[in-house]
Amino acid sequence: MATKPGIPTDWPWTPLGNFKYIVIAPWAVHSTYRFVTDDPVDLGYSLVLPFLLFRILHNQVWISLSRYYTTKGKRRILDKGIDFNQVDRETNWDDQILFNGLLFYIGIMLLPQAKQLPLWRTDGVLMAAMLHAGPVEFLYYWLHKALHHHFLYSRYHSHHHSSIVTEPITSVIHPFAEHIAYFILFAIPLLTTLLTRTASIASFAGYVIYIDFMNNMGHCNFELVPKRLFHLFPPLKFLCYTPSFHSLHHTQFRTNYSLFMPLYDYIYGTMDETSDTLYEKSLERGEDRVDVVHLTHLTTPESIYHLRIGLASFASYPFSYRWFMRLLWPFTSLSMLFTLFYASLFVSERNSFEKLNLQSWIIPRYNLQYLLKWRKDAINNMIEKAILEANKKGVKVLSLGLMNQGEELNRNGEVYIHKHPEMKVRVVDGSRLTAAVVINSLPKSTTKIVMTGNLTKVAYTIASALCQRGVEVLTLLPEEYEKLRSLVPQECRDRLVLLTSETLASNKVWLMGEGTTREEQEMATKGTLFIPFSQFPLKQLRRDCIYHTPPALIIPKSLVNIHSCENWLPRKAMSATRVAGILHALEGWEMHECGTSNILLSDLDQVWEACLTHGFQPLLLPHHFQYP
Repeated sequence: MATKPGIPTDWPWTPLGNFKYIVIAPWAVHSTYRFVTDDPVDLGYSLVLPFLLFRILHNQVWISLSRYYTTKGKRRILDKGIDFNQVDRETNWDDQILFNGLLFYIGIMLLPQAKQLPLWRTDGVLMAAMLHAGPVEFLYYWLHKALHHHFLYSRYHSHHHSSIVTEPITSVIHPFAEHIAYFILFAIPLLTTLLTRTASIASFAGYVIYIDFMNNMGHCNFELVPKRLFHLFPPLKFLCYTPSFHSLHHTQFRTNYSLFMPLYDYIYGTMDETSDTLYEKSLERGEDRVDVVHLTHLTTPESIYHLRIGLASFASYPFSYRWFMRLLWPFTSLSMLFTLFYASLFVSERNSFEKLNLQSWIIPRYNLQYLLKWRKDAINNMIEKAILEANKKGVKVLSLGLMNQGEELNRNGEVYIHKHPEMKVRVVDGSRLTAAVVINSLPKSTTKIVMTGNLTKVAYTIASALCQRGVEVLTLLPEEYEKLRSLVPQECRDRLVLLTSETLASNKVWLMGEGTTREEQEMATKGTLFIPFSQFPLKQLRRDCIYHTPPALIIPKSLVNIHSCENWLPRKAMSATRVAGILHALEGWEMHECGTSNILLSDLDQVWEACLTHGFQPLLLPHHFQYP
């Protein structure tokens, strides 16, 4: 929001929240009805709704492309990251599309010249282009300069400039009053062609698409205009701006005011002197040097929308199934088919922390595919390829996230170490930190806990550490009890207990892994705290119990470019396995941290101390939980 919000700032439908689309619904229904019943059909009126949907898709493609390319670093203009505040501020980017749609519908209904437009008229297209290059660009330049006057800037335009590092949708983030001014300006070519009866569907749609395209390009934060275009046609530098040209306006504020044509900045002396230098520098920039990679994968088919390169506002909240995903099932199905044939991993996120460059790499496979035995070799090959690629790029540490580690799949990463003993990249499964996070998530007065679910390396480590610290570990099944007993040091095996109905009621803390059944949850008494020790959240079947998040930590403020949630974790939280890789690089630990070997209690203390030293903090217990 602007520093001193003027009137009107908010959109008229802001109070409707996500129901704002109902403002366009009557017009959409009416245009559809007219399309079915009218003869001849007014094609312009009928195409407004499909055109609005196309504009939304066009903008979304730009968002995804921008986030993908800026993540890798090649041709990126600004390195500074964005945050959740910017994402929240820019969630209403589709409001201007609704606004335009309403005005198009109303205009067609009220203006006789807007009815029954032809598909194409060359004279109208040329007139629209000339009017844009002349009056529109000229008037916009001076309007933009006026908006930078302190009176208007503080009340309106400062909202747009709150985003120093721009994304494509930053281009349309303005107060409502600014959008009114812009629409009046851009209506000059449209209304002129209507009044001269030279308008066509192509001139209207083409002009709006041109504005969308240029707006998105100018704010995408990576340079994509090839140098050879300016060599082939040198005057183009006065007629078409570049992303780096407009990026300077967001960093310098008092230069490069032009809309899409830098001509007026040259004429009036507001051209930034570093424009050409930044353009050249951005074009020549290569991919980032990477220190730490977190290797993860897709979870459910719908998780593609929760990727950072997916739906920006959706990815900024913990993943949960939403109603609109039912409408997107054709895209979801196509994406699943695509992953069957496309086996290349891709970069989904970049961060920086204490001089380390961090990236998250995604293997395009889902949880279900990891559970299929006949897919085991193919998935292992993909993980191995990712590790070798990281080693080739000079990555220091690679952490294995979610199901990329496992005793049955690859012995918690040990397979790759034995197969490639010469590689320099250190492979980390995060078991030490995961166990330490779970142990330090327990209420301080805990004297006994119940452990159930699939027992993993993390579970054995937790049980052993708790027994050595004097905490009783109770199990539900005899086979679980025997497994833990064989791994816990002999001097503290007496603290392993098989749970009975008599001791059930007094246990209010349960540590649960994958495979925990509904029946096991039902056994717990009211008010029990369930803490998962796997990377996946528990199914919340009990409203009278409390569910902790999977092992995760709150990140320090100095960790840059965090603006999406990691799967189901809350904002500004990071999974223990991902943090483990960062700590491994920060501390300069030279060993691999994976495999099936036992973890010592001193190892847990070491990694937990390092975690706190670097500013990572444990997620707090729910505020309403009180240990009895």
